[in-house]
Amino acid sequence: MFTSRRLIIVATAVALLSGCAGQNPYDNQGQAEQGSTGMSKTAKYGGLGALAGAVAGAAINHDNRGKGALIGAAIAGTAAAGYGYYADKQEAALRASMANTGVEVQRQGDQIKLIMPGNITFATDSSSIAPSFYSPLNNLANSFKQFPQNNIEIIGYTDSTGSRQHNMDLSQQRAQSVSTYLTSQGVDGTRLSVRGAGPDQPIASNADANGRSQNRRVEVNLKPIPGQQYPQQ
Repeated sequence: MFTSRRLIIVATAVALLSGCAGQNPYDNQGQAEQGSTGMSKTAKYGGLGALAGAVAGAAINHDNRGKGALIGAAIAGTAAAGYGYYADKQEAALRASMANTGVEVQRQGDQIKLIMPGNITFATDSSSIAPSFYSPLNNLANSFKQFPQNNIEIIGYTDSTGSRQHNMDLSQQRAQSVSTYLTSQGVDGTRLSVRGAGPDQPIASNADANGRSQNRRVEVNLKPIPGQQYPQQ
């Protein structure tokens, strides 16, 4: 009979294997972010999720920690790998549709972030969508309809010029303009939330025009829907 310690060791193996089980058709894209090992994000999130599940399962099942670890690893690993696979596909599609638009696509853990700089989004002190912004937004709307299983947070930012209250109001209006346009293009409005952050969290110095332009941006964060089941393949 396995001891609890041996079962926990087996659970760890399950954790690692659960991260490597699925083949991802987008493995050749974004390799710089995967690191030198070539591990896909699906594998990484599946393995880390399963390890976390093993620990949680062992803690919950006090009578049989080894058995609890195995159950926790299997459940959590499957859920994490499922979302990782879904996000891998969405990330690859976004990188393709946002190429040469000026929009930057970042992957941060289980979230995808799009950074839309001020030189393509809005004119100075305006919340009206600039002509150069329509094409990226149309591509974004198509992607969101193709991948409907995310919550979408839209955050507006400004530089530090002017009063804080004015910048907070302007950033909220800009985020709302993006949300309104995406909804008009068929994106489900219940997935969208908006927030104005004004001059907070600058990504460049406000001491020069170039830095201020970078700070006048819109960010879109894609997050998993709590409780949503994501297929692994």
